[in-house]
Amino acid sequence: MLLPARCPLCRRPGPAPCAACARRLEPARAGPYPAVLAYTGEARRLVQALKYRNGRAVAPALGAAMARLVVAHAVDEVTWAPTSGSRRRARGYDQAQVLARAVAGHLGVPCRPLLRRRGPSRAQTGRRRADRLADAPVFTATRRPRARVLVVDDVVTTGATLHAASRALLAGGAKEVRAVAAAATP
Repeated sequence: MLLPARCPLCRRPGPAPCAACARRLEPARAGPYPAVLAYTGEARRLVQALKYRNGRAVAPALGAAMARLVVAHAVDEVTWAPTSGSRRRARGYDQAQVLARAVAGHLGVPCRPLLRRRGPSRAQTGRRRADRLADAPVFTATRRPRARVLVVDDVVTTGATLHAASRALLAGGAKEVRAVAAAATP
């Protein structure tokens, strides 16, 4: 049985987010990595619905908006900064992968798993900036990337995760790496 999609913010049936709620979302400010939303208020609730409450219905809208941020820059493939295996198993999915597939679909390029998270990884949520930077995740390329890669993540705070992912892709053979996130902390 298929259930109709609901807006994760107001719970009305229909698109996720609905038009009324989408108008209340604050756009992200310019930063080192482009992002669609400022990770505050309603936008924070929207991303947390995707991340913690299986709110994958928001991925098409977020993916389209993320794709619009990078459409001027040609990419050959899309990948994501993978979450840890334990968080992926607990949630049943990797929210960055869900977003990456949506972005790739809008850009018309393949989405491939190009990165593996190495070693133990502490959740970045709720940690101070200095701790995030000192304990950034470590990634390795799992296969040779194409020339121009776009790496996707859900939330960018310090940029440590996207920087580590980009570094691994370049070391794996990518000629150019761009990054985009659904939200950025102000």
